Amino acid sequence: MSAETVTVELPAGGQPDTIRSADTPLGRARVARGWSQAKAVRALSILARHWGWQIASEASLKVLLSCWESGKRTPSETYVRLFCALYRATPEDLGFVVRDSRVVSAPGTVASVQNAVTHLAAQLAELQAVLASMTGAAS
Repeated sequence: MSAETVTVELPAGGQPDTIRSADTPLGRARVARGWSQAKAVRALSILARHWGWQIASEASLKVLLSCWESGKRTPSETYVRLFCALYRATPEDLGFVVRDSRVVSAPGTVASVQNAVTHLAAQLAELQAVLASMTGAAS
């Protein structure tokens, strides 16, 4: 999969003249903020540390970010959540395909309904057990 490149010209003043990224939703989100990969990696690290999450080292994140932005690899749920918070976007906005109920949490989705049914079934089983013990004790 070969991705096009997006380039944004920035004003002079300490930052590089251009910031580049693969032409993917994730890459465009970073470039739209005028962030280098180094700045995005640093922001990911700071946010993860603030949340108390363990993530890859900044050196590893730079490599991973390139792979994620080019579409060569897909980030785990942890990184998807970090990117969504960092870029203030939904997984879909950033080009991530929601594949399982761990990533899907929006009300009204099939996965959220399945999770609710599973939770309610467990509660029903607990109530039945309590009622059975009460009925058995009263006899």
